[in-house]
Amino acid sequence: MKSVGHRIEPPLAAHASGELLAEGARFNEVIARLARAGYMPKGVYRYKSQEEANQHEQDCLVRAIARLALERRHG
Repeated sequence: MKSVGHRIEPPLAAHASGELLAEGARFNEVIARLARAGYMPKGVYRYKSQEEANQHEQDCLVRAIARLALERRHG
């Protein structure tokens, strides 16, 4: 297994704050935007490696960007 980088988990907050609320709202907006974009076709996918999965995701994203560019060009 290959590990690249590391992530530091943010601490759990005992009290709500405006900053945490804004961060949560931004996260929710990004997730909703990705769901609406529909760049990954529905279905169950099985991959032999993480690299194969990454390549498939990248290919789907490129097709979605190209489709969006064509839609914008043609009105």
